[in-house]
Amino acid sequence: MRITGGDARGIPLVVPKGDAVRPATDGMRQAVFSSLGPRVAGAWFLDLFAGSGAYGLEALSRGAAGGTFVEQGAKAAGCIRQNMGAVCKSLRRGLDGLTVIQADARTVPIGPGEVPDLVFVDPPYELIPDLAGPLFERLALALAGRPDAIVAFEHPGEMELALPGWELCKRLGKGARQPTVAFFRKNERS
Repeated sequence: MRITGGDARGIPLVVPKGDAVRPATDGMRQAVFSSLGPRVAGAWFLDLFAGSGAYGLEALSRGAAGGTFVEQGAKAAGCIRQNMGAVCKSLRRGLDGLTVIQADARTVPIGPGEVPDLVFVDPPYELIPDLAGPLFERLALALAGRPDAIVAFEHPGEMELALPGWELCKRLGKGARQPTVAFFRKNERS
């Protein structure tokens, strides 16, 4: 697994041993960031259920200003810190503006600090039915100051997410039993 684009392209990412983390594939991350395009430069991100930190670190490599990684597992949080160091070294920048919070993304307060422009959510698939509604309610409050913030939510292709107050803008990879990423934006009418 590597950073797929930007100034740190090619930097390898470490992942915790075992099956506790299901990293986003290189191809899926490339598709996500191709879709986001120039929105990434200068953006602040929030990477929930961060795993190896691949989504947030990809954003950083492609010009994001900084952000927060939230990951509950101690080994995965350690991998994020290690990966952050490697990517920042490649970018010739310090770790300022980057935070790793070792906590459950379902309960950690979203904010304080910089309101994100981009939110990456890649939860364990079995949690999604109970997680999606409450998480998007919390995101609606946290993103109130950023009406055009984008939430990129990875989930199984056979799953449909209809979230009150949110508009599905785009969906990548719709095949059954394949991962998909749905891009949501707060509905202006809500």
